[in-house]
Amino acid sequence: MSSQEKQGGNIAAIATMFALFFMIAFVTNFAGSMGVIVKNQFGASNTASQLGSAANFFAYLFMGIPGGLILKRKGYKFTSLLAVAIGFAGVGVQLLSGYVESFSVYVTGAFVAGFSMCLLNLVVNPLLNTLGGEGKKGNQLVQIGCSLNSVGATLAPILLGYLIGGEVAKAKVADAAPALMIAMGLFALAFAIIALSRIPEPHMETAEEKAARLAGGSSVVKDIVATLKFRHFTFGALGIFFYIIIECGIPNMANLYMTQEGQPWYVGATVAGSVVGAYWFCMMIGRLVGGAIGGKISSKTMVTCCALAGIALLLAAMFAPVKMITAFGKEFPLSMGLVALCGLCTSVMWGAIFNLAAEGLGKYVPMGSGIFMAMVCGGIVLPVQGYIADKVGILNSYWLTIGLLAYVLVYAHVLSKPAKSVGEQVK
Repeated sequence: MSSQEKQGGNIAAIATMFALFFMIAFVTNFAGSMGVIVKNQFGASNTASQLGSAANFFAYLFMGIPGGLILKRKGYKFTSLLAVAIGFAGVGVQLLSGYVESFSVYVTGAFVAGFSMCLLNLVVNPLLNTLGGEGKKGNQLVQIGCSLNSVGATLAPILLGYLIGGEVAKAKVADAAPALMIAMGLFALAFAIIALSRIPEPHMETAEEKAARLAGGSSVVKDIVATLKFRHFTFGALGIFFYIIIECGIPNMANLYMTQEGQPWYVGATVAGSVVGAYWFCMMIGRLVGGAIGGKISSKTMVTCCALAGIALLLAAMFAPVKMITAFGKEFPLSMGLVALCGLCTSVMWGAIFNLAAEGLGKYVPMGSGIFMAMVCGGIVLPVQGYIADKVGILNSYWLTIGLLAYVLVYAHVLSKPAKSVGEQVK
């Protein structure tokens, strides 16, 4: 293959990965935004309203490492096709829950969709990082992909808020049917595009590796242990566990806060959806900036600055006076305006933490990516934040977020340094 053909293939692969990044957030954010709907239709508490998001992320725990094995043995293209097929089915089950009026069916659909999101994340992050040559350039490609991810994340809550309208108490899953059908259509389109695309396979096992595996010369446990010996990776995997709680807990709690009927800060589902959408829009802006400067500024610097800013904004929101402000023709609480700005802080964390953790993994990239995705199950802690909100108030539940941001700060500044030798790795 000529260098020109290879470059053209890489461009097509990068474009495909960018499209999948959009899909991941568009579908995942349905679970978070639909917390308001299921809370009203099924009479759920703040705790139970987060079970859809929790189920979505719980699936990562089951699919992360098996997904890494699928990626290693079958390659990026096969894994992508499997992911979009499962995603189509998962969203279909969520759509069905609105018509059979079953909370358990809704949670099941979110769980199935989570398998798809895990597989897609397994594909897009390591491939973009590799196509960019890792380091700053790899981080730059991932950040650009993440900005498109934020476009999907921004559209989901705005679309659902529009579909629900102002009558939050009457909101039903069936009201979100058009959005769910759009998601299913996008999955079907993605399947056709991927099937016709040429996807490079830099990490698929070689004939020698396959022969060694079949002969018993390698094992899943052995690869997991070898990967976890990279100290910076292990701490980074824990960082991504915490990051998911941060990223999704911030807007999910904000949505619940602004739709508390009878409270002075109540604004209805449409405005609440727009404010939550503003959080994801801020994340998109931050990722666009991160993509633009990612080739010049290190991931460590990005995460350090953003973690500090996130802690400051959440503290300001928690202690801000109960005051309504107006922006872009919509009235909403001052505290929620500050929360929306947190999107700028969480924006580059996903890609930057992955970039820091994957540095120097070499042949363990697929397994590392699988472990990394398994740790995305951190979303299962979201009902814990909902429980805290039930007990001490929604704003006070952000103390959990602040504590997790403190860990991310320590990881970026201290724990992300790669070991210089095997002897420095975790035993």
